[in-house]
Amino acid sequence: MSIDKNKIETAVRMILEAVGENPDREGLSDTPARVARMYEEVFRGLQEDPAKHLQVYFSEEYDQYVLVQDIVFHSMCEHHLLPFFGKVHVAYYPANNEVVGLSKIARVTDVISRRPQLQERMGKQIGDTISSAINSKGVMVVIEAEHMCMVMRGIKKTGAVTKTIYSTGIFKEDLAMRQEVLNLIKG
Repeated sequence: MSIDKNKIETAVRMILEAVGENPDREGLSDTPARVARMYEEVFRGLQEDPAKHLQVYFSEEYDQYVLVQDIVFHSMCEHHLLPFFGKVHVAYYPANNEVVGLSKIARVTDVISRRPQLQERMGKQIGDTISSAINSKGVMVVIEAEHMCMVMRGIKKTGAVTKTIYSTGIFKEDLAMRQEVLNLIKG
């Protein structure tokens, strides 16, 4: 499935008219096309399987967890189509001496964040993708994000941060290890 930019342009033009704007005025005449190109970019994760980035791994004798933190992301809240953004922290505990390239975890995050999303679902999708694609004893995903739907409208609370945790395997079972990862993230 590809993105239908013509439909987006028509819809944006209709929205501009509906809010009382003239979509043909100089400052807005190219807006529908710009929004269509932007949506193609910010929703490109709908066209991609994030697991493809985890198909290559390396044999390494390593029996501890790996933490990749402060992966910056931008996504779109599916309820209002407003951005939310922040940082993702991913810990995984390799099994059978198989480790994955660190950039691959960031790539998985990028693909999954470029979809209409809920923060909770995003963490689960990242964790489940990593869990099912690589051999691991567990995965933990912590997301810290600011949601523009809480800043620009409704409650209007600038600076409010939402934190979510999703964990599988050893990170769900071993509370001391889970706390250790949380302490490392805090710095």
